[in-house]
Amino acid sequence: MNIHSEKDSWNTRYSDSEFVYGKEPNSFFKQQLTGLPAGKILLPGEGEGRNAVFAAKLGWNVGAIDQSETGKSKALLLAQENGVTINYIVGQIEDVTLQEREYDAIGLLYLHFNYEVRDVFHQRFLKALKPGGTLIFEAFSKEQIKNTSGGPKDSNLLYSLEDIIEDFIDFDIDVFTKESIMLNEGNGHQGKADVIRFSGKK
Repeated sequence: MNIHSEKDSWNTRYSDSEFVYGKEPNSFFKQQLTGLPAGKILLPGEGEGRNAVFAAKLGWNVGAIDQSETGKSKALLLAQENGVTINYIVGQIEDVTLQEREYDAIGLLYLHFNYEVRDVFHQRFLKALKPGGTLIFEAFSKEQIKNTSGGPKDSNLLYSLEDIIEDFIDFDIDVFTKESIMLNEGNGHQGKADVIRFSGKK
C-alpha cells in the first residue's frame, strides 16, 4: 500500500462519528502513565486522540502525530470535550522533525512498522526521548495473525519478543511481556488478542 492510499484508508476509517477504538485510553498506557511526573510526551500514530487526551488530563504537554486529517479533527473534538489541549501534527512520521532528547515519555501504541524499517523508526523515537525518559509500548505479536480482534493481517507488520528486545535493549526494563488479553477498545479492537507490552526507562 502506498503512502497516499494508506492515508486515504485511515481517513475513511475515521470518517464515522463513532470513535473506531473508543474514547478511553489504552489500558496498559493508562496504567504505566498514571503516577509518572507530568512532562512532555510524544504519541506517534495517535489517530482519534484517546491516549493524547488522557495524557493531557493528567497534565502532560502532549504532542501527537498522525497522517489522517480526519483523525486529527476527531482528536481535537475529544480534547475540547474534555477541556484540554493537544498539539497534533498531520503528516508522515518520517517527515516530521523530532528534536533529540525532547520528550519525557513516548507512547508507541499499535504502531506497526514493516520489519524492514522498524528499527529505523524506533531509533528515531529513542533519540527524541530524554535520558531517564519512559517508553510505553503495546502492539500485536506474531500470534495475532490468527485472531479477529484487529491489527494487520501481514506477519511482517507484527512483532516478536526478539524484535522488541533488539530495539530496546539499552533500556532499564520495568515491563516486558507477551500476553493473551481481551481487548475492548471501540469496534476496532474487540476480543481475544495477542500483544507485546514493554515499559522502560532510557
